[in-house]
Amino acid sequence: MREDSTMRLSAIELMLPLALGILWASLAVEAQQPTHVHRIGVLSAGPAGPGPGLEALQQGLRDLGYVEGQNLVIERRSAEGHDERLPALAAELVHLKVEVIVAGGPAPTRAAQHATQTIPIVMGNHDPVEQGLIASFAHPGGNITGWSFLSVDLGEKQLALLKEAMPQLARVAVVANPATPGHGLRMHHLVEAARALGLHLHVVEVRSPDALAQAFAAMTHAGVEAFFVLPEPTVIDGLRGQMVTLAAQYRLPAMYHWKMYVEAGGLMSYGPSLLDLNRRAAVYVDKILKGAKPADLPVETPWKYELVLNLKTAKELDLTIPPTLLMLADEVIK
Repeated sequence: MREDSTMRLSAIELMLPLALGILWASLAVEAQQPTHVHRIGVLSAGPAGPGPGLEALQQGLRDLGYVEGQNLVIERRSAEGHDERLPALAAELVHLKVEVIVAGGPAPTRAAQHATQTIPIVMGNHDPVEQGLIASFAHPGGNITGWSFLSVDLGEKQLALLKEAMPQLARVAVVANPATPGHGLRMHHLVEAARALGLHLHVVEVRSPDALAQAFAAMTHAGVEAFFVLPEPTVIDGLRGQMVTLAAQYRLPAMYHWKMYVEAGGLMSYGPSLLDLNRRAAVYVDKILKGAKPADLPVETPWKYELVLNLKTAKELDLTIPPTLLMLADEVIK
């Protein structure tokens, strides 16, 4: 019996190195298998280079396990304020055979839609149904999905909050780019909202960066007491620093749509969190890369809008923010 046990033990000892060798060889082969590298495109109308939106998208993708240089390549294309370049840039992304195109704003979304009807597009947009980009929020159809906010509703709320901050306000300017899709519809609603609040609305057009200084001169000439800005990524959103500086120079209180303006010295903002929206765009990208169809992914709207106030700027403008508005604020910069 002892001899049989010894023989069995010797056999096991002989087989163990062989089994371990096979196991390690198998693991080595698996380790050598290339990781699938996903390629996505990011198409924007604004300046090239990193920005808060892109950084939030990248962070959102990292949180979901996508790391540039390992399993992800991001092809970035920016029109740098020249919308006419967008069709060629979108075609370039299609030629690179990206798996998803992330398009920020109406013009990039439209350019991507014209460039491809098969590659999924994750948009960040406003009024996409009105623009004909999707069939409905619940059932977008086609190859476009993503997030959106209704800028008509946003503008009306901004006017009401600006009036609450300045109860004696009578003349207010709206800074807008009339080339933005849906501009006419938004202005119609804003005129009605201003009338209901007892405000006279003065429209100031900014079609290019060069027009900003002239816009402030026009506001002064018109005797407006404050202004607010319609969101527009191609031109206006790229002028954040200059706009805040000119507002301080002309001593004009202003309502903005993104928190970034207030952090740069603007008086107040009301709108969705741009960082949160871009992180949520990463979720759409992840779902599509895992096989989901854009037509089956409902377009989301922000679940929360944030009111941000800058008390330092208010003091410089000799403006006292009512306590009721301070209580409503999500963040107060002192």
